[in-house]
Amino acid sequence: MKLWDIYATMKQDVSYIERELERTITTDNELLNEASLHLLKAGGKRIRPVFVLLSGKFGTYDIEQLKRVAVPLELIHMASLVHDDVIDDAETRRGQLTVKAKWDNRVAMYAGDYIHGKALMVATELKQPEIHRILSKAMVEMCIGEMEQIRDFFNTEQSVRQYMLRIRRKTALLIAVSCQLGAIAAGADRRIDHALYRFGYNVGMAFQIRDDVLDLTGTEAQIGKPPGNDIRQGNLTLPVIYALQDPELQRPLLTEIERIRELNGETDVNEALDMIRKSAGIIQAEQLANRYTDKALSVLEQLPNIRARKNLKDIAHFIANRSH
Repeated sequence: MKLWDIYATMKQDVSYIERELERTITTDNELLNEASLHLLKAGGKRIRPVFVLLSGKFGTYDIEQLKRVAVPLELIHMASLVHDDVIDDAETRRGQLTVKAKWDNRVAMYAGDYIHGKALMVATELKQPEIHRILSKAMVEMCIGEMEQIRDFFNTEQSVRQYMLRIRRKTALLIAVSCQLGAIAAGADRRIDHALYRFGYNVGMAFQIRDDVLDLTGTEAQIGKPPGNDIRQGNLTLPVIYALQDPELQRPLLTEIERIRELNGETDVNEALDMIRKSAGIIQAEQLANRYTDKALSVLEQLPNIRARKNLKDIAHFIANRSH
């Protein structure tokens, strides 16, 4: 099933959020406007805003209130992508040139900062202090996760636990609070917003593991960027960590990773990709992603049996089986 088929029942509200995203970051400054809108117009899954809207269905649904959560969360995510592309020296994202590739690093950094600032401006329209506290904490954790990733570039001795803590901060927490804050903004019962947080956390962990697998197994057409981009920049993800535990693969894979490091990623990574794809690392990572998906689905059983619960279940299944 395609993601937009899952969104079909909420098409009008998703389209409204899309328009609000564009309206929010539109500015009179021509260069800033073009750079800021560049990533938005390249598309995206809009998973975080959709989780906000669906979680709002468990309380008093008000799109005008929920947009003040959905828009900032997506803008925070977008800003992090613009900054990531500078750090990763990435040329493409979603099949388009990145902001840093189309302009330069300076334009990309200021565009990312601008998008971040606009996210905070929209969030100030919300009067619940708890929402600001949760959102601020998630942003801090995201930054820590990104710093941990930089620290561990080409670290072939990192553990599975280090990887899990990193993706928890980098990805899972923002998806978790998307679910939680949608419920809080809609005045849902506290038991429900806690359950939705746990659902989002487990979906977020599965999402990032699956994303890391796709970077190693997908095609450029599928993932919108060259495969092996993570290992090229030194980001050793879960399948690589598992592959390095294989006694037969360990030495040749270590040698290849060291070669990539010495050439600053300015080389092909095909040999490394071949080794990782032939290892058990891909299957082991997919199995762990499936366990997180199962946990997420289990949490859903604790929620009222409304249409939104089925939509959340469908999205969890999409994430578990996605190929792009």
